[in-house]
Amino acid sequence: MKDALLCGLIGAGIQRSLSPALQEEEARHHGIRLHYQLIDLDASSRGASVLPTLIEAARVMGFAGLNITYPCKQAVIPLLDALSAEAEAIGAVNTVVRTSDRLIGHNTDAAGWAWGFKRALPKADLSRVVLLGAGGAGAAVGYAALSVGVSELQVFDAEPSRAAALASNLRSRFPDRKTFQVQDLKAAVQAAAGLIHCTPTGMVGHAGMPLPEEWLRPSMWVSDIVYVPLDTPLLKAARRIGCATIDGGYMNVGQAVDGFKLFTGRDADAARMDAHFRKLVS
Repeated sequence: MKDALLCGLIGAGIQRSLSPALQEEEARHHGIRLHYQLIDLDASSRGASVLPTLIEAARVMGFAGLNITYPCKQAVIPLLDALSAEAEAIGAVNTVVRTSDRLIGHNTDAAGWAWGFKRALPKADLSRVVLLGAGGAGAAVGYAALSVGVSELQVFDAEPSRAAALASNLRSRFPDRKTFQVQDLKAAVQAAAGLIHCTPTGMVGHAGMPLPEEWLRPSMWVSDIVYVPLDTPLLKAARRIGCATIDGGYMNVGQAVDGFKLFTGRDADAARMDAHFRKLVS
């Protein structure tokens, strides 16, 4: 393995991402010089349409790996040479690794969310869960939720066809679980044991609440994958009501631990990365 690596993150509105600090600091502990470059689509008037150019540039410039975030987790797939089994099953990529001259797509979001969920809420009620958001992140987290034991997953998205497609894919992967699209989000949330929020609403640049506060109930748990800010409007409302909550930092650290292994071939110290993350956001 090289002792100097070039990695990066492609996405929109990522200037406050903590990925550079997390990856570079963990690499330092392993004696690796790692530079992590933010590649913000908001800096270009072309937006996500520039993605093919960026992927080709990463090949030419010798990037060892890339993280991929909103809105490119599904759009990047046709630009890659191959996918890991999990990325193919989920239908979304958040990590790209260079192997010789090939770019291989992986998904560490699913394992990252599961890692955090089991630590934050190990005794959570998994009987009926609403997944709000069926994009790239929602696809990964839905897969993870079923993997950790959710019995019934109800999928909602502002684009009904996207929710239907994700529910269908998850049913094929987990035929022993109930997975279906819902169109009445209010009714679904008010009857759920848990809510997982997987849209950009609440993050920097996308202010607001993804649903009315009064739909929440004290007996339910709420997971938000947004981590900038860590304390989102949704989580603040949920805590006011009395819900158990899981912030997006858990998933962020979990996926970063797996990403570090893919980029460097070394095992990250998860506790050290988590402590570093919490220090940075504090």
